[in-house]
Amino acid sequence: MTPGARLRAGALPVIAAALVSGVLGVQIANGGGDFTPARPAAPCAQRSVTSESSGIEGLGERLVLLGLDGAACRLGVTREALTLELAQSGVPTDAQVNALRAGLLQALDHMKADGTLPPASELTDEALDNADLNRFIKAAIRALPDSVINAALKIDDVLRRTINELDLRSLLTNLNDPDELTRQINAAVTDAVKSSLVARLRDLH
Repeated sequence: MTPGARLRAGALPVIAAALVSGVLGVQIANGGGDFTPARPAAPCAQRSVTSESSGIEGLGERLVLLGLDGAACRLGVTREALTLELAQSGVPTDAQVNALRAGLLQALDHMKADGTLPPASELTDEALDNADLNRFIKAAIRALPDSVINAALKIDDVLRRTINELDLRSLLTNLNDPDELTRQINAAVTDAVKSSLVARLRDLH
């Protein structure tokens, strides 16, 4: 055996030991011998989602993530598989569009039931910030008691109307990547909610 071959042969046990140690380290860090590779979450299993954003944008993001879970469940795939398929297909099928709308409506019902839908009064300032209203009207609306705003504006009604009016087929057509799906729908939901809130708030002043 040449010196080079002996060197490589001697190095193999060291490399193997290092690899085993690395795997054991990962297993210990993830709970010892019970460690298994992460799998995509089952879409039909109810789960809570969080958002790094706040206000209307955060609300829209949570709604979209839960809605994608509901759509994936209806179609019998994972959320990850659905977003990838939508990003690659170019034009969504009727089944995909219908499943996503139903998933978003189901997500809304879920958020209402578990108390994670904020009252309209918590979103008023954000909706008014960029609204095309003069400052006197904005001031008058901001002076309204929260109870008046919440009695006149039900955020679940606003979201339900928004979801039913969304042109999901256009939003889903020609997506370039899976992440764009969430951004597109979230942006549409956010803009629609702001517009709807402003329209209703204008009638209250």
